[in-house]
Amino acid sequence: MQKTTQLYEGKAKKVYATEDPEYCIVSYKDDATAFNGLKKGSIAGKGAINNRVTNFLMKLLEKNGIPTHYVEELNDRETVVRRVKIVPLEVIVRNIAAGSLAKRLGVEEGTKLHSTVLEYCYKDDALGDPMVNEYHILAMQWATKEELDKIASYALKINKVLSDYLKAVNIELIDFKLEFGKTSDGTIVLADEISPDTCRFWDSVTKEKLDKDRFRRDLGGVEDAYHEILKRLLGE
Repeated sequence: MQKTTQLYEGKAKKVYATEDPEYCIVSYKDDATAFNGLKKGSIAGKGAINNRVTNFLMKLLEKNGIPTHYVEELNDRETVVRRVKIVPLEVIVRNIAAGSLAKRLGVEEGTKLHSTVLEYCYKDDALGDPMVNEYHILAMQWATKEELDKIASYALKINKVLSDYLKAVNIELIDFKLEFGKTSDGTIVLADEISPDTCRFWDSVTKEKLDKDRFRRDLGGVEDAYHEILKRLLGE
């Protein structure tokens, strides 16, 4: 499958049309941003790692009954995906208090939550991706009640599958962001990516951060952290 016109360029990826209107090609970049694009930089090899880690985890989720947009990995940086209309919501799944949640609720980062927390943010960079609830989503018609129930159900199942899998390679899944899209026939599928850019991964034993927080917080060792995730998941 060949790229034709560029449809979109985001902070971490470019999306191209193909000769088949049902499919796109996603190309991952090494660009890194944080705080809604206020902090910018580059992480060597990030694009290739995120592409491969995402595809590995999407295939794992497919095997466990979660429909995704993944079709085929073309090379280190490019993947064929089903063309979807993105539901304009970021779905955030939290197992342990970290980042904005710890700050917002005044709890210490690393505090175990008594139950999994699901949060929704409206995808709009200009507004700073504001947090919204189910009432906002239904009122603004970003998703129907049925679609939102399905998204929530998928998000919780994804959390269980990924948490269990990552535990086996000594990675604790602290929290992560998901995006969903609708295919041409209206089916809701998992889209976007699952990578150290979109997940907080901590070493189960040392609690060392193995994700984009190393870039956000100027902790150093960013490339090493991304490579460590690739190594633990794909053995490379």
